[in-house]
Parts: sequence; structure tokens; C-alpha cells
Amino acid sequence: MKRLLFSILLLMAAAPLAAQFYHPGEELSYRVSYKAKMFPNTEVGAVEIRTSEEQIDSQTLYKVEGIGRTLPTYRWFYNLEDIYKVWVDRQSRRPVRFVSDLHEGEYTFQSYYTYLWPDSTIHTRWRSRQRPFQQKQMTLTAESMDPISLFFNLRSAEAEDFRIGEPGTLQMVLQDTIKPIHYRYLGRENKKIRNMGRFRTLKFECQLGTTEGYSFTDGTIFTIWISDDDNKIPLYIESPVKIGSIQAYISGYKGLKYPLDSKIR
Repeated sequence: MKRLLFSILLLMAAAPLAAQFYHPGEELSYRVSYKAKMFPNTEVGAVEIRTSEEQIDSQTLYKVEGIGRTLPTYRWFYNLEDIYKVWVDRQSRRPVRFVSDLHEGEYTFQSYYTYLWPDSTIHTRWRSRQRPFQQKQMTLTAESMDPISLFFNLRSAEAEDFRIGEPGTLQMVLQDTIKPIHYRYLGRENKKIRNMGRFRTLKFECQLGTTEGYSFTDGTIFTIWISDDDNKIPLYIESPVKIGSIQAYISGYKGLKYPLDSKIR
């Protein structure tokens, strides 16, 4: 579940663009399901991503929240609530502050990032359970962002700018390090989404790198289908786990900036 919320928020990032897409009022809802050889495809969780505006210190910022929860039926077995928030400058479209608050069974984790773009640095603080905070200051590049900010990075790109099979890399801030995200565009594909219909999509293969080199063999590969229209919202995500696979698929949307022209029926 944690992996799927992360992948929804970060693995859409397929091109380092100066412009990012934020539209107050947009809400995206997803269902998360698990499937294994002896286990039927079962919905186990839900994810919501909401965009709004918020006034902080006399400045109006974009605010994006990503929330993942276990469905009530399964909370007795594994109770999860993960919340990610980011505040973004409306003029520069750059993130200003990021917060995560994760509760997964007995495990808890908090992190806080403060972006200092004039100095090209980021200050991070994090802790798990009741341990003291740790902190670190790191050098930023234009491609270095938190998971939510990376989620929006693709959405102003033109599909014609992608080349099938061409690899690329972005950078994701993770507490005390900056990890590479590798991606490869696989082309267009019509995709049927449960209870939502059939869509024209752009298909990507993505991986959170475990080394500095580029490799699609040393980490889990996620496959993502995004809407082939001006919104470019993730419609379906699939990821293998140790036993079986996990899928996340869109279950509702509202407040989109553009018509969802990718829907066929």
C-alpha cells in the first residue's frame, strides 16, 4: 500500500520541465488492490490527491495533499494512514515546503523539507516513532523534488515530445539522500479501467534507482498508464511485490482543468 501511494505521487514524473501543473479544486481518487496466485484480486486501500490554495505568511501558495488509507474491512489486519503535503510557489511553480506523516500499524514516521532555492539547498528533518529528529542539508538541482512535486512534473508536457524507448532520469529527495528515478516511455495504448471505461493512455516503465547508474534490473519496476489528453492524470499503476502484485486504478475525479478527452467509452 505504501509503495502504491508513493508510485502514484512520484512515478508520473517523466520529464524535467520548468512548468508544472497545479489546478485548485482538482481531486483524484484511486482504489488499491492486491492479487496473488492463490488470492483473488481484492480491493484493500484507497488513495486521494487534492489540490487547493492556502494563505501562509501573507503569501498564497498551492497546496497538494496525498492521502492513502486501508479500507475499513482490512484495518483490523493492517491499519495504514499515510499523509503527504506540499506547498508550492504560484509564480515559480517550485515547492516551498513538504511534510509527510505516516502511520502503518505500529510504525510511525514524520519528515519535513524546507526548500531554499536562492541558495540551491534543501533542509530535511525526519524521525520514526519517538526517536529524536535527524536533519541534513543537501544541494538542490532543478530536477530535485519531493514525491508530490515530482507527481506534477509531467503534466504540461506534450505527448509528441516523448520518444519510445528513450530513457530519462529525475531526482527524488528522501530524508538524507537524493535518489534517481529512471523512466522509459513505452508508447500509446488503449487501457480498460475497472468501473471507469476504456481510455487512450501513455504508457511508462519507471523505477526508483538503487544505484547511481542507470539500470532496469536492480530495483522494482512500476508500470504506469496516464491519460492521453491535456490533463495527463495517472489512470492505472501496477507493481510486483514479493508474492503477487498490487494495482492502483482511478475510481473518481473532479475539478479537472481540461476535458478528459482520453476516455473512449
